[in-house]
Amino acid sequence: MAFPPPSTFHHLDDTMITAEKLLKFAPNIKDAAAHAAALEAARKESTVDNVRRLCAFLGQISVETGGLTLMEENMNYRNPERLDALFSKVKGIEDAKALIAKGPQAIANRVYGGRADLGNGDEASGDGWKYRGSGYKQLTGRYNYREMGKLIGLDLENNPDWVRVNPTAAKVAFAFWDAKKCSPLADAGDIEAVTERVNGPAKLALAERRAATDRALDIWST
Repeated sequence: MAFPPPSTFHHLDDTMITAEKLLKFAPNIKDAAAHAAALEAARKESTVDNVRRLCAFLGQISVETGGLTLMEENMNYRNPERLDALFSKVKGIEDAKALIAKGPQAIANRVYGGRADLGNGDEASGDGWKYRGSGYKQLTGRYNYREMGKLIGLDLENNPDWVRVNPTAAKVAFAFWDAKKCSPLADAGDIEAVTERVNGPAKLALAERRAATDRALDIWST
């Protein structure tokens, strides 16, 4: 699908993110009105002020949250082979089986514990679970909670559960978007570059993010 013409640069109305349109975009969302209100309030404080930017933003958070249905990372793994394949800190199938038996919290603490790049303490610290992927952006890691907290003026490091609920989740998502300077990339239609800023060099689920962006454009460009 070709990216829409410059007409989609028009500025958004005050009530652009409505429950009705959000439900069309994410039909499995629960309490669309609450999500729409939180996202719209946060959007107004961001650079997301035209349709291209909004749809690129929605395309990213849709993939991150399973169609706006998950506000925290699902660590409830059942398949030991998959768990072992996904995380280098899992040492074989038997180790994976033992972790699965202990539950999601033990899995998160193992796979995210001791991650210097995330600023997490060791496995015993509990940081892996406390700072698991959360919110529309799936913010992960003590360091990122701390830094995003500074940006929005809230102590997220000591109150990580706030990231998993609105309106804080919405504030975090838009603040992250702006911190990564994604809006100019959205204006250019460069969804691959946006994905790299949001997801990292792996650019996981790039095709799905493009498709979600296109779906949003079909809704918001009319």
